[in-house]
Amino acid sequence: MAEAAQNQGTRPAPARRWLRRTAAVLVGVPLAAGPLQLPAAPSAQAAPKATGSRSVDVSINSMTPSSPSKSDTVTIKGTVTNDSSSTVTDAHVGLRVGATLNSRSGIDSADRRTGYVPGTDGQEIGGKHTLELRDLPSGITRGFSLSVPAKDLDLKQAGIYQLGVSVSGQTRAQRYEHVLGIERTFLPWQTSAARQKTRLSFMWPLISSPHLSAETGSDAQQTPVFRDDSLTEELAPGGRLQQMVSLGKSLPVTWVVDPDLLAAVSAMAENYKVQQPDGSTVSGKGQAVARQWLSDLQKATDGHEVVALPYGDPDLASLAHRGKDVSGALAHLRPATDLASRTAETMLPGAKLRTDFAWPVDGAIDSSVVDVATSAGAHNVITRNDSLRESGALSYSPTAARPIGGGNRAVVSDARLSTAFEGDLSEAEESTLSRQRFLAQTLMVTMQAPGKQRSIVVAPQRMPTASQARTMAEAVRGLEDERWTEPLDLGDAAKAKPDPRANSRIPSPAAYPRSLRKQELPTEAFREIQRTQGALEGFQVILSRQDRVVTPVGNTIMRGMSTSWRGDADGAAAFRDTVQEYLSGLTQEVRLIQKSTQTLSGRSATIPVTVQNNLVQGVKGMKLVLTSGQPNRLDVGEGQPIRIEGGHSQSVKFDTTAHANGKVWVTARLETEDGTPYGAPMTFQVNVTEITSTVMLVIAGGVLLLVLAGIRMYTQRKRAAARDAAEGSEPVEESAGTSGEPAEATGEEADSEGSGTGAPGSGQQGDVTPDTGPESDDASGTGEKVDR
Repeated sequence: MAEAAQNQGTRPAPARRWLRRTAAVLVGVPLAAGPLQLPAAPSAQAAPKATGSRSVDVSINSMTPSSPSKSDTVTIKGTVTNDSSSTVTDAHVGLRVGATLNSRSGIDSADRRTGYVPGTDGQEIGGKHTLELRDLPSGITRGFSLSVPAKDLDLKQAGIYQLGVSVSGQTRAQRYEHVLGIERTFLPWQTSAARQKTRLSFMWPLISSPHLSAETGSDAQQTPVFRDDSLTEELAPGGRLQQMVSLGKSLPVTWVVDPDLLAAVSAMAENYKVQQPDGSTVSGKGQAVARQWLSDLQKATDGHEVVALPYGDPDLASLAHRGKDVSGALAHLRPATDLASRTAETMLPGAKLRTDFAWPVDGAIDSSVVDVATSAGAHNVITRNDSLRESGALSYSPTAARPIGGGNRAVVSDARLSTAFEGDLSEAEESTLSRQRFLAQTLMVTMQAPGKQRSIVVAPQRMPTASQARTMAEAVRGLEDERWTEPLDLGDAAKAKPDPRANSRIPSPAAYPRSLRKQELPTEAFREIQRTQGALEGFQVILSRQDRVVTPVGNTIMRGMSTSWRGDADGAAAFRDTVQEYLSGLTQEVRLIQKSTQTLSGRSATIPVTVQNNLVQGVKGMKLVLTSGQPNRLDVGEGQPIRIEGGHSQSVKFDTTAHANGKVWVTARLETEDGTPYGAPMTFQVNVTEITSTVMLVIAGGVLLLVLAGIRMYTQRKRAAARDAAEGSEPVEESAGTSGEPAEATGEEADSEGSGTGAPGSGQQGDVTPDTGPESDDASGTGEKVDR
């Protein structure tokens, strides 16, 4: 399904494509066994009927060998479909060898030609080399297989021949033999080794779209979380990436990898989670295929050259055209290059690693793209010759390496060869034609200047489908006998001696293709990336284990600039939003607990403020600061440092001093060590109540009562002593008498003592004692009290 999605829109799929796929099982089945006749598809029945030399559609589904020698037998298999309205009678299939082609543009012209052209398509090779079809009713498809010894093809000299498979017969309207349909392909003919072989560097890309999210599990292993499980499909047998490794391991190619893909596969090889549409996660099940793929890749690249692109494969042209105006956007390139080196060295320990190459999308460059590409240490910029066009002074394709100043080089890939494997190659016919076209072009490059050896680079599409990969592999294998090419590592191609007459002038930004410019990331995308980067930098300073956040989030920020987002603006925006939301959620895990209104009774008291850390790691390097809305009424003291372990809270107490009664708003905020605010502030109200005049009057009244009671006792004793002296009696008997007057004094004295000692211990004095109960744990603050 992934391959079908990539192929969608590449070319129309008429009804005859359905017929060819259905009839593919016929390829190689001997006609003597009885040809299977298939009814036409309903859509084909409704289509306009073909006439003339387009009455019968011919498909060439295979040709072996792809570049024959004199002793070989050429075998061609395919299908024929009667697209006309009448039955074809006395039909047969034959081979036609046209004249040799003498230029690369001649190959292009022959490839575009349709219909039979007498003379140009050559004479049919007769005799036993034709295949009888008998009658072919309208809408019917049949398979064929033709085998012809190479010596019978009458190929007189080395070159590229146009080989046609034609169907001849009669129709009801034209009752004589004539050509009713033809399909052409190319037959490269080189019987001996060329005098100077073309040195060919074929880039074999291992690149995918971003799969890892910024999110990780809260466990010690930080279980990675994938955006989806599509990578499992690519790594599984028959999948795109599995095919790339399986096919590439036996080919003389230069591996070009995005280290982010290696990191994703390595993460998948262990326990991992997969995001679901509802936001939940489930355990991934692709560990086995991930381990196998990584093991196969390590074996395939052992001892071979591997070019590691900057981590995440950043879109260099988007950075050059849209990101350069956003402060800090270009600063991601150097860390991406450094991270690429570390990742590739770890994952592919046996490879010959190169990190000095940059590969702009489709090889399209201008002066600004080159400046950005080389700013991060890339001394070789892979471009294409439709970007560095030749002036026409050369009659051949020059060597790929071109000096572009500053010790840097452009490595110019061949556009015709690099685009030979695009489109839907899932059908055998398109795959075969693509491969033969590629081989023909490589031979023509060699034949352009037989005595001049040159280095040519092939840079195919970044993410070939499985069928495209198979076609590429077949094409490279077609050159294994090294009759006109020989393999060359990309690094050696970059060091080759440049052709002094080749164009090395970098085009201006105005020359950059409009179609590609429309697909670039917008400037706002880089602003969002920088906002996320700024938030990460502000967050990491408080973490005790920065790597648990900086590594996954920082790497995901790089993925937001990936070249794979071209043509998917909505997907790119959603990816960036997800990273921002995840990081914002993490920062909010360290927060202040809201307080309710506080009451301070007295001139000094303490106010506790609680900081909660719901992260799995501790935070440090922070301080809690209180700010009084009215310092003249309430002084809240200095800020205090905090350090909280993961999953804990800390209550910080501030000594305050009240200067006047009333309500005061207080703001609590967290800051980093350099004074940068962190998170949202929290405000609460403090009600200051000092000692009142009423309470003072109560206390004064109690003291007065004590004084009066003492005076009365003194006066009574004095009177009693005077009476004793006047009457001549003993004071002791007087005091112990039972008369009414001494009893009243005692009672009065008792009353006075009770009155005097009751005031200090009364409830009135307790009213001025502030509540010293602890702060409530309730987040709402209801009933919260303040410590003195």
